Amino acid sequence: MSLPSEAEPPDPGPEPGPGPAPGPEPRRIPSTIGGLVYLIVVAIAGVGLVVVALGPWRRGVSLIGFGLLIGALARVLLPDRDAGMLRVRRNRWIDLLMLAGVGTALIVLASVIPNQPG
Repeated sequence: MSLPSEAEPPDPGPEPGPGPAPGPEPRRIPSTIGGLVYLIVVAIAGVGLVVVALGPWRRGVSLIGFGLLIGALARVLLPDRDAGMLRVRRNRWIDLLMLAGVGTALIVLASVIPNQPG
C-alpha cells in the first residue's frame, strides 16, 4: 500500500503534435457517378409527375419511362463500385431487367391506352 505523499504525478497524456491530424477528405455528394445518374432519374421522374398533374399525362408517363430507361442504361455501363443507388441487387442484370421493364411498360401503356371521351 502506498502512502498519499508517495503518489505519482498524473499522466500528462499524449504530447500535442504540430496541428490537428488530417482527417478523411470531404465526401462528395453524390459520391459515385451512379449516384448522379440516380438523381437525374429522380429529377426526370419528378418533372414527369408535374407534367402528369398539369394535364398531358401521356407525355408525363412517357417521360418517367424514359428516365427509367436512362437508369437501366447507366446500370449496365457502370461497374458495381460506381453504380451507387442504381445498384439495388447484387446482380446487375436483374437491376437492368427491372428498370428497363418498368420503363418500357410505362412508355407502351402511355401510347396504347385509348383516349377516354369526356
